[in-house]
Amino acid sequence: MHAWESIQKVLDYIEDNLAESHSPEELAKIAALSPFYFQRLFTRLVKRPVSEYIKMRRLARACDILKDKDSRILDIALDCGFNSHEHFTKSFKSAFGMTPEEYRSNPIWLNQVDKPDLLLGHVIVDEGVPLISDGLILEFNRKLLEKPIVFMGLEGIVPIAGQMPLGEATGVDIPGQLWERFHREKHAIPRLDGGREIGVAYLGDAPKGSFTYFAGAEVAANAENPNFSKWELPAREYIVCGFEAENFEQLVTAALNKAVKYSGQWLSQHGMTMDAYSPEVYYDSSPEGSYMEIWLPFS
Repeated sequence: MHAWESIQKVLDYIEDNLAESHSPEELAKIAALSPFYFQRLFTRLVKRPVSEYIKMRRLARACDILKDKDSRILDIALDCGFNSHEHFTKSFKSAFGMTPEEYRSNPIWLNQVDKPDLLLGHVIVDEGVPLISDGLILEFNRKLLEKPIVFMGLEGIVPIAGQMPLGEATGVDIPGQLWERFHREKHAIPRLDGGREIGVAYLGDAPKGSFTYFAGAEVAANAENPNFSKWELPAREYIVCGFEAENFEQLVTAALNKAVKYSGQWLSQHGMTMDAYSPEVYYDSSPEGSYMEIWLPFS
């Protein structure tokens, strides 16, 4: 068994037993490692100490349960492994900048710590070969875009702090809030029938320490609406990372975060360098699952 497989076994165990208390000695035994080496290896591979990781995953689960307003916050705290309402509130506010009560009354998008899939750091597939890992299916293919695609939507300035790295930072999900506004207002966009939607981060005119994020829908090149911005996907060659998930919520959170990280590794392993933007292209979802693509401009 490889070292990363031992840690993945522990990650799986923690996820199935989040409400339980876990000592380093107990988890080291599951990994078949000494407590000292286990904690060093866990921190190196997961990028945070095991106790902090467990707390962050408990908070992520609590966020889902808080949407049910019939559950008492104290019960949620205990069910997620926190020993008191006070401990839960302090941890929640430290991670997200608001109390559980404030989040429940105004449930906005939040960045959360995902459960890592360490396999993605150790397996590189060829073009056209699907990779199935922890319920996620990814496939890379080369695509030549002969004509630019025009999108119309909304853009905003996003501070990097609290947003990156994906799946590791905590705080308010500002691009997610922009998507919410876009979905409320997109009825006014003269979009193409069956057209795609796009989310893309790029520098633009953003100040230092920030980036510009655009969320939009596919339109004709001559489409106009002064209330919205336009962004053009340039004609060129791309590596397209397509992936699907069981539902849309999973697609735009954990699945997207994993796909973005894996895409960077994939390009590097194939001797390619990604340019300064990597659009997320969304397609209509079906009851059987949800599908999207990351278009990777490379050199």
